Amino acid sequence: MAKLVVIHDLNRLLMRTPTIMVLMRSSSCRRHPLSNLRSPGAAFQTAAQRRSLWPWAAAVITLLSLVTVPYGLLLLLPGLPAVWWLRQRDLARRSVVVFYQVEDAPAAKYEHFTGSSGFVSRVQRVWQVEAEGLLHTTHQRKVNAGASALIRRSTGALDLAGPPILVTNIAVPSLQGKDRSLYFLPDRILVRHGNRYADLPYAAVSAHVESQRFIETETPPTDSQCVDTTWKYVNKSGGPDRRYNNNRQLPIMLYGRLALTTPQGLLMVWDFSRPDVAASLADALNRMQ
Repeated sequence: MAKLVVIHDLNRLLMRTPTIMVLMRSSSCRRHPLSNLRSPGAAFQTAAQRRSLWPWAAAVITLLSLVTVPYGLLLLLPGLPAVWWLRQRDLARRSVVVFYQVEDAPAAKYEHFTGSSGFVSRVQRVWQVEAEGLLHTTHQRKVNAGASALIRRSTGALDLAGPPILVTNIAVPSLQGKDRSLYFLPDRILVRHGNRYADLPYAAVSAHVESQRFIETETPPTDSQCVDTTWKYVNKSGGPDRRYNNNRQLPIMLYGRLALTTPQGLLMVWDFSRPDVAASLADALNRMQ
């Protein structure tokens, strides 16, 4: 089965010098312009890969307290504050603090992006398309509701939350998936793959949108339009194949598909239960270039 071409080596996605002045403060409280960094995504990747120490400390203190009962309970008096302090320290070590000062034309462009690109719209379902394979034979299409391709997807979210390791003074429009996410900062796009981060200039990303007829096997979202129906098992004429039991009727929904590409190839593909949200997001993203 053919799979989507996805860029896996995120370390190669490096950023050109930004036009917006940004100050980043690391956990060591040193300040430096973000434009001086060769790869700002490396700062996020370093923070994300740092291990949390407080769960191990909590486990050791709990184990010693139980083994040496009743005297071991006295360990909880200094132990609990120590675990809390260590947890706060871990949060600081695993965070990147970025303060933006966006003015004039870049500010207006980013405000338009966050306000009219679908991030403030109510869309019931968002999916990240992970892989797609064409069905070549008649039998394959008949036993898959007449579909021309099979899609593997995972539930995503469209919000203003930003990455969990980022502490900033602005709302960050985000397309968040299970393994991959996109975070739209004022001067760049931050790409997450697992716990790895890289960044891209807006000029390197193109957004394409199209309507997508999707045979829905799950509960269909109520904000989507049902344009047709089919059967789980179909015959050559498109009707139900009566050789199969429990051959239920399936709705064909109209979704919006957003494909993001770079000069290296396909970056990510997202489906939205509302086609207008996908179109609005694509238009706003292309205006950021």
